[in-house]
Amino acid sequence: MAESRDYLEMAFHSITCFSDDGKLDLGELNRIVAIAEADGVVDDNEKRVLKGILGRVRPQEVDGALQARITELSKTLGVDLALKQD
Repeated sequence: MAESRDYLEMAFHSITCFSDDGKLDLGELNRIVAIAEADGVVDDNEKRVLKGILGRVRPQEVDGALQARITELSKTLGVDLALKQD
């Protein structure tokens, strides 16, 4: 089986998310996660890219719904997706 390259699509999509207003919102995060989940498995590359994307989000830009989704993803994916602290 060939290695998934969905992580590249995730990274590219994140660029467009951040370039429009400099922030990531819940809908944009959900679209990025949907790319990772499309094949039924979120692999290590996809987790790494997701962690990198969320590492660019500033805590003051996160509302309750986005934080809840990040917390949920951390638990379901088994990866620390904590936001960077300024």
